[in-house]
Amino acid sequence: MPTTAPAAQGPVNGPAHGLADVTASDSTLRRLLHGLPGVDTVGLEARAASLGTRSIKTTAKAYALDLAISMVDLTTLEGADTPGKVRALGAKAVRPDPTDRTAPATAAVCVYPDMVPTAKEAVAGSGVKVASVATAFPAGRASLAVKLADVREAVTAGADEVDMVIDRGAFLAGHYMKVYDEIVAVREACGTSARLKVIFETGELSTYDNIRRASWLGMLAGADFIKTSTGKVAVNATPANTLLMLEAVRDFRAQTGVQVGVKPAGGIRTAKDAIKFLVLVNETAGEDWLDNHWFRFGASSLLNDLLMQRQKLATGRYSGPDYVTVD
Repeated sequence: MPTTAPAAQGPVNGPAHGLADVTASDSTLRRLLHGLPGVDTVGLEARAASLGTRSIKTTAKAYALDLAISMVDLTTLEGADTPGKVRALGAKAVRPDPTDRTAPATAAVCVYPDMVPTAKEAVAGSGVKVASVATAFPAGRASLAVKLADVREAVTAGADEVDMVIDRGAFLAGHYMKVYDEIVAVREACGTSARLKVIFETGELSTYDNIRRASWLGMLAGADFIKTSTGKVAVNATPANTLLMLEAVRDFRAQTGVQVGVKPAGGIRTAKDAIKFLVLVNETAGEDWLDNHWFRFGASSLLNDLLMQRQKLATGRYSGPDYVTVD
């Protein structure tokens, strides 16, 4: 179902993308977000399940596997991360399959801010981006000053992309303007050198209606991407919540002319799952989003399965997990 916001006058630019009048106050923003059509839960989940049954074979499957590899944000976000692990991850992102130079590089590596310089060195000259989580990831429980310092550290170190988390407590309490203002401030801290991905932690938003509202809120505030999850909670990316976000970016572009990317993250582990998500993209947002500039997978183990399935398709033999490097 299309989700259209009230029309607004003005140019399509700035954080509000031509909808500045609806972000002028907490009351106008609330009116917009609560005026969005309610989500038909049964219909949404049925459509997501139906699209997941599409069969992709032979040439189309080979294309889909390579496309999915090129969309991976290869991620390590652990307290035990070391420079050596990040260098190894960067090498894998640049050349996922050392035995096959035709395998595409991943879109990015995603690390904590203090690991950005190491990651930049590891992928130098390759075209692979370096993404950094920020704003007190994953909980987001810090003052705005601390969050902005986190972002500036990552950008100064050379991050090409910043993945921020919203204040879910503020959002669930209905303090939409507070969340909006924080995203705008982070967008400004990114400057012109880093794209901004806004993480909702959909598993904590409780309802599909909240996910739809968060999607519009993030886009109004200037997100370059909207992202499902941190990967640190029980419920992460699902076909249904990703479908809902794809509908939102589609409708946002139809109204404002501004295209925003989508990044499902957490829980996507197999090539079969990744291809299902690509079908969702194609059938919902359209071909314009079938590019790593507009769609990403936040993942770690997914890449290994994509590589194994790629080799099986090329050789007819399944190599098993020993074929790929262990992350």
